[in-house]
Amino acid sequence: MKIYGIKTCDTCRKARKALPEAEFVDVREDGLPAETLQNFWNSLGEPLLNKRSTTWKTLSEEARSGDPLALISANPTLMKRPVIEANGQLYLGWTAAVQAKLLGTGA
Repeated sequence: MKIYGIKTCDTCRKARKALPEAEFVDVREDGLPAETLQNFWNSLGEPLLNKRSTTWKTLSEEARSGDPLALISANPTLMKRPVIEANGQLYLGWTAAVQAKLLGTGA
């Protein structure tokens, strides 16, 4: 199991605490291979781009209309997080539904 996120993100911290056995990849520090990011986009689509982030709000309209994968590569904080890879499945965020799937708790 892998958790992709940013170590200073509160939501990522909660996921890491609940899933201590998972490997953590800090996308800001370690980067994210283009192939991995493309796989995330193919599986998760538009919700991967966090349009509620402070970084998104500071971008110009021209920048916002650019390639979303290039935007996320250049600004890792634009990736909604965490992205959790478990048993060949990708999960986005740390919602009650994701927790139920990964922790076996009722949602």
